[in-house]
Amino acid sequence: MANENIINIVGTIGKEPELRYTTSGRGICSFSVATNRKWKNKQNDKWEEETCWHNIVAWAELGENAAASLVKGNRVMVSGRLSNRSYDDREGNKKYITEIIADNIGAELRFATCTVERIEREKANTDQRAAVNESNEEPF
Repeated sequence: MANENIINIVGTIGKEPELRYTTSGRGICSFSVATNRKWKNKQNDKWEEETCWHNIVAWAELGENAAASLVKGNRVMVSGRLSNRSYDDREGNKKYITEIIADNIGAELRFATCTVERIEREKANTDQRAAVNESNEEPF
């Protein structure tokens, strides 16, 4: 019964990926992805379309690589888990948001090509990130 909270989407990046860092130096990349659904309305025999927007959050190396690689308009595949959180806006109102916490992000290659480049991480950099990951930081 473990890992039942899995979501996979394919869509178009609608907002430039934004990379931020926690106070301990852990990277967080966030962006939005639009997915579309089309169907034929049987009552008026016309095609209709619905767009859903998904907030994506990628942590650590995945987030840093996403920020360095992706731009608005790219088609991507995102695999991850759904997460709900709340926050208070500037006026003090409680807001709720649903996000996809990405485990994997890839280029959708039906209409595009890409070049993959493996990144070699420095040992010191890797050791520092491992220590940060062990702190179990919560997003935001």
